[in-house]
Amino acid sequence: MISLPPAFTERMQQLLGNESETFFQALVSESPTSIRLNPEKTANTDLPFSELLSRQVPWCSNGYYLKERPSFTSDPLLHGGAYYVQEASSMFLQVVLQQITGDTPLRVLDLCAAPGGKSTLLANNLPKDSLLVSNEVIKSRASILKENIIKWGYDHIVVTNSDPNRFTGMKGAFDMILVDAPCSGEGMFRKDEKAITEWSENNLRLCEERQKRILSDVWDALAPGGYLVYSTCTYNPGENEDILNWILTTFDASSVEIRHNFTAITPSPFPLHGYHFYPHKTSGEGLFMGVIQKNDGTPFTMKKEKRATPSPSVKLPADILPLLPDMTKYTPYIAGETLGILPKQHAEFIQYLSSKAGVIYKGCEIGECIKGRTKPAHSLALYHKLQQKHVIRQEVDLTTALQFLRKEDIRFEAPQGEWILITYKGIGLGWVKEVGNRVNNYYPKEWRIKNLIK
Repeated sequence: MISLPPAFTERMQQLLGNESETFFQALVSESPTSIRLNPEKTANTDLPFSELLSRQVPWCSNGYYLKERPSFTSDPLLHGGAYYVQEASSMFLQVVLQQITGDTPLRVLDLCAAPGGKSTLLANNLPKDSLLVSNEVIKSRASILKENIIKWGYDHIVVTNSDPNRFTGMKGAFDMILVDAPCSGEGMFRKDEKAITEWSENNLRLCEERQKRILSDVWDALAPGGYLVYSTCTYNPGENEDILNWILTTFDASSVEIRHNFTAITPSPFPLHGYHFYPHKTSGEGLFMGVIQKNDGTPFTMKKEKRATPSPSVKLPADILPLLPDMTKYTPYIAGETLGILPKQHAEFIQYLSSKAGVIYKGCEIGECIKGRTKPAHSLALYHKLQQKHVIRQEVDLTTALQFLRKEDIRFEAPQGEWILITYKGIGLGWVKEVGNRVNNYYPKEWRIKNLIK
């Protein structure tokens, strides 16, 4: 039985009235487990955990509840980016995107993106040819974000490690900004007892002030008519409705209604449009989400004096070209010894972004050129546009896949000196190469599985 802070209990009783006891009972129930599939990787393979799939998450086309929580770490499909383990309430973002985006390509900033759940959802649901900038201020969390973005396997994402104030000068650069704000975490009380011990009324005030600072830092970067999607995992009105009202009174903006048919979602008091997910009403954790549209602002221009020096043209090695998609739509780049590709229509903006923020990954890194031959990058193995028909592949069973993911030696008959893609149920996991009498395992050392735990 969890022991809740008395001030929190009193506030929730006032907010929920007769529903409060049901709410408190839900906080001691088991949290539902849900995953969201990567449609580009699972379209032609069996669904992960098909025997455990319970039902679809009603507000997300690729989201599914599981009957029980399996050992995700011991499933190679997770490491290959076939799905993401994501809390169901946060998948409501798909409904939001369906209403505020059209067919025109967008530039989108996910400001507080780690570990990557909402960014990977954005990657699948933005209009074709959009660009997503996925940012995280904390360096260690940015590394986790980068790993998850690489596993997801898309090329229209840039990962940055920057404080929000680094985006202040990029006036009007983004058509949409998602701020999944750092908060008091009340919505995670059921899953994380640490969130309870860290709760205090003083911390609530600190969170509110930090949220205002973050929003103030990025407001100028939002384009005129652009959308700010604001979310938290807390029930505290001071971090939810009060923040939306602060935006509306501080800036020239409007609250946007998101139409839906889910009666279990609790709306904010009219005329403000905000949406609460309570665990006694919806199958998921606590979440708040609201959308604000910017009414004024400065259209984005890359001033000539601000533009970075154009990069020299890069010619990709002939041995790697058959593995890549149609290169007329991409711009190759070189960073140090690493070769990569970017969507051509966003290459100039990404170069500009690199002069403003700390870019740690962009597009798809494809490898290194060594003595006229290309050493393929791990990210290429996970790239959903990798032309597998031009790759030597080795399909492996579960035991061998886990050995590979632990960076252990694996053995099979392999052509000498060739790069081989290890696949599990058709999903790429990484590269090996036979040298002499052994097969070298090139799975990233920092990603290897150390303990098979849930």
